[in-house]
Amino acid sequence: MHYLKRKQVQEKGEQKQLQETVARVLHEIRREGDAAVRRYSEKFDRWNPDTFRLTEDEIQSAINRLPATFIEDTKFVADQIRRFHQAQLDSMSEFELETHPGIYLGQRLIPIQNVGNYIPGGRYPLLASAMMSTIPPKVAGVKRIASFTPPQKDGSGVHPKVIFALKNAGSDEIYSIGGIQAIGAMAYGTESIPPVDMVVGPGNAFVAEAKRQVFGQVGIDLPAGPSEILIIADETADVDIVAADLLGQAEHDPNARAILVTTSRILAENVIDRVQEQLKTLPTAKVAGEAWENNGEVVLVDDYDEAAKVSDEYAIEHLEIQTDRDEWFLQNLKNYGSMFVGEESTVVYSDKAIGTNHILPTMRASRYTGGLSVGKFLKTLTYQRLNREGSQFIAPVAARQARAEEMIGHAITAEKRMQKYGE
Repeated sequence: MHYLKRKQVQEKGEQKQLQETVARVLHEIRREGDAAVRRYSEKFDRWNPDTFRLTEDEIQSAINRLPATFIEDTKFVADQIRRFHQAQLDSMSEFELETHPGIYLGQRLIPIQNVGNYIPGGRYPLLASAMMSTIPPKVAGVKRIASFTPPQKDGSGVHPKVIFALKNAGSDEIYSIGGIQAIGAMAYGTESIPPVDMVVGPGNAFVAEAKRQVFGQVGIDLPAGPSEILIIADETADVDIVAADLLGQAEHDPNARAILVTTSRILAENVIDRVQEQLKTLPTAKVAGEAWENNGEVVLVDDYDEAAKVSDEYAIEHLEIQTDRDEWFLQNLKNYGSMFVGEESTVVYSDKAIGTNHILPTMRASRYTGGLSVGKFLKTLTYQRLNREGSQFIAPVAARQARAEEMIGHAITAEKRMQKYGE
């Protein structure tokens, strides 16, 4: 393995300050409620409306200003997302199993009751994130979804397109609150905002840290960091497409990661050159160029086996395969958020329109978790039901095991049943 381009070392000096800032804001929100939310909304977003929750009139007024083509396209995308996540739900099941005469063990799938989803603002109106964090819990059967998203920087409130995406997806409440204050309001609740049981959705470093700090008070979906893409390519890959796909993810954020792993030195060198050419005309070149300069990597490997090993070590968020052995990689790779098999598959399809969820694990978290799915919003709860025959059969074994662990109180609960019903 040889690096033709390697990520620059990033300093972590500001991380402690970030953690302390988040902890202070969360503490004040927990203690002061609405007053702290309003104070920090004014400080961070210069936003202090009469009420943070959008009324039905405000929602409808925003929707009325949108082009018909946008509404039609967004409804199509929502339907794609809904169909895929319904298929996920259909693949899951409840069951009851009789393991021995009179011993019945079962599983139920119970939706979480209250979910808060965060939709980032900042550079772009992230419509797909709005739908992908709203539709799966709706499909799972969540009763209340409270959506939080920052106001636009021009002081006009939530972007109308985001409002429609949320409303059409099934959001029950929409709040124009961003950043740490949104996560704190969701987790702890305030006088005007009921708390949730789980917080999901991507965000910047402050939002990610806030989610980390409230975990335990509420559930969270998965660790979140800057967007990532890794492309495995060989000499058959199209240089222009590979370069474009790397930059497509790099434009997310200056901290985004874009990585090429290839068996071809010629392709590697040409991609490096082509990225620079495409940056000259890319409207988002300021962000994408910084991300590529600081975090872009090009790795030359000897063969496909080494490419697979390197890829699994990166455990990347988005993984594209552009080789003459695409199916081999699909069958053999283990660590990735979502895979895009072949040149005709690309991250933008999933990010914007195709239906699979784009809220995915970053920072090597795909070693132990997948992306956001219907299953994240379902509690797998077990139950046991025994009749007298089953109880008398299992009681002696349970009692002996409890005594072997020197937990005598446990043993007695089984032995009392043996004494009461034993022959």
